[in-house]
Amino acid sequence: MPTIDLVVSGDPNTPTGGYIYDRQVLAGLAELGWKTAVHSLDDSFPRPTPAALREARAVLAGLPSDTVVVVDGLALAGLERVLDTEGKRLSVAALVHHPLALETGIDPVSAQLLETAERNALALVRRVICPSQWTARSLAAEYRVPTAKIRVVEPGVDRHRAAKGGHAARGSSARSGDEMLNLLCVATLTPRKGHALLFEALAELRDRRWRLTCAGSITHDTATVAALERQLERLALRSRVSLLGHLDKETLERHYERADVFVLASYLEGYGMALAEAVARGIPVVSTTGGAIPETVPAASSILVPPGDGRALCKALATVLDDGTVRKRLAASARKARAQLPTWRVAAEKFAAALDGIGARATRH
Repeated sequence: MPTIDLVVSGDPNTPTGGYIYDRQVLAGLAELGWKTAVHSLDDSFPRPTPAALREARAVLAGLPSDTVVVVDGLALAGLERVLDTEGKRLSVAALVHHPLALETGIDPVSAQLLETAERNALALVRRVICPSQWTARSLAAEYRVPTAKIRVVEPGVDRHRAAKGGHAARGSSARSGDEMLNLLCVATLTPRKGHALLFEALAELRDRRWRLTCAGSITHDTATVAALERQLERLALRSRVSLLGHLDKETLERHYERADVFVLASYLEGYGMALAEAVARGIPVVSTTGGAIPETVPAASSILVPPGDGRALCKALATVLDDGTVRKRLAASARKARAQLPTWRVAAEKFAAALDGIGARATRH
């Protein structure tokens, strides 16, 4: 039986894209007959405390030699010194959702330290798995990871669930001219996700009939959430913008079903799983060209603008709010694109293939 030990930073049940990817892939591997285990390190990673680093070393030292270990990117940068020793006897792969040094809002010194740590850690693993071609290209170009060592495994979607709850019946264009349009944003409230820019753009469109629902953790970055709440007060948008925090799967599904437009002003995405979920449901998308987004979202089902360009974002939002024909066209294209999106079963199969050859325990029987 093939085995895999996944090493993550913090709570593996955290409801963000990277952790969801980890859980879905492990579940898929289990269905394929793999034996799986998860090891949760202290959430101080990727800048571990001395105690956290000692604990991490003990975790990896306790694994049998040649065990296939996949280290999630949030933990990877902090494990350089551990991998320098334990990596010699373990079959280690890195799962990099996007380079941590590109995170929005960190200072240049911290970014440089993260880049150096990531670069050194990546040199110590046998395989690097990415969720998108964009991330793969970034690691090859900026981190000098040999392309032969990189594999791309895109996240999946539940096509059946998406089709059942999608817009095929109601359709975004069915709204009357004076009816309120529902905008949905699914993203943890952090600087990289661009909520502040989105709020500013929507404030310029206060004469239109819209309301915005933001689903995503409001506890991960409390300073950013507090700043966004102050911004909503300043813009007088509190009655039109809801910050709901993390939602369970069924509640989030209901919000997808009600959404007329999906919006995400992110500065960078290593893939953009929420965007793929919106496309799978036939929801028109307004987003940015940050990172892998243009590869994730079909051009015919979206309006994408440069990240950080508030004027362009405002114009794109005005277009979809004002023109039902545009919404109808984007929604129809999204529904057509659904069949091209990978399923989680396919993602698990590709992940298994990506681990072939890195150690005896990874070989499928």
